Amino acid sequence: MSHPTSRRRIRPAGLTPAGRFGLAELRLALAAPRPAAGLTSDWRLVDGLRTHTRRSAQPDAGATPVVLVHGLAVSHRYLTPLAVALARTHPVYVPDLPGFGLSDHPRGAYDVARHADHLATWLAAYRLPPVCLVGHSFGAEVAAAVAANHPDAVRALVLAGPTSDPVARSRRALFGRWLVDTLREAPLQAPILVRDIWDARPWRVFATLSHSVRNTIEADLVRITTPTLVLAGERDPVVPARWRDQASRLVPDADLTVVPGAAHNLVTTAPTAVADAIRHLLSPQPALTDR
Repeated sequence: MSHPTSRRRIRPAGLTPAGRFGLAELRLALAAPRPAAGLTSDWRLVDGLRTHTRRSAQPDAGATPVVLVHGLAVSHRYLTPLAVALARTHPVYVPDLPGFGLSDHPRGAYDVARHADHLATWLAAYRLPPVCLVGHSFGAEVAAAVAANHPDAVRALVLAGPTSDPVARSRRALFGRWLVDTLREAPLQAPILVRDIWDARPWRVFATLSHSVRNTIEADLVRITTPTLVLAGERDPVVPARWRDQASRLVPDADLTVVPGAAHNLVTTAPTAVADAIRHLLSPQPALTDR
């Protein structure tokens, strides 16, 4: 049954118009596979692919694990600020999807369904209890598919800057919105993007973009039964207000939180605010404990 979506605006401390991301954050993002800030790397064979995961220590055996899922041209790297912010209270896992970051490259580019199947198998390989699954951008499409098809594996779901808006569901329209977003982002994110595209190869990025615009995320959103948070930056041109409102209404049990001043990569430039929103979702409340 649908319900009136609650909406929250959170004011992240110290967030500049372009977001906060400096040299220290850049060095940390590019550190893998070396240990840094309590994060380490490991690899496991998942569906025949050596899959890289950046992970934190286990701060509390009873805390819900949080799994961060990256977008289409990137990897674990740009999610590092959020991983560090969350690691204080939750075990955090940031897998590189097949073909991206430090994971093996399959022969072709996976579509949303195949990435979701791989991620579900990855969850089983780590033998995790039901997790909080956090997908950003294209990663939100993958996370939504996992939550819809494997509800027992997901305790809570966060769709941060989910793609793709039905009115911009073409390569040209989506790429155009991303170009606008680059003018609103912290400039020091650029070296991460260059490294990630080099690792994945431009053809894979282009092919994954094609898969994204052909994926109707709405079909998965309406099947999600887990408590869900739709999270978006106030200045995000990729996920404008109309689409973020629509996405939050489609999920039967969803709230919407908007981060003032943030653009599309709010998980990178506003990690404290995003981590606080995730902790709020996971805090004891009837929506989670009565299920």
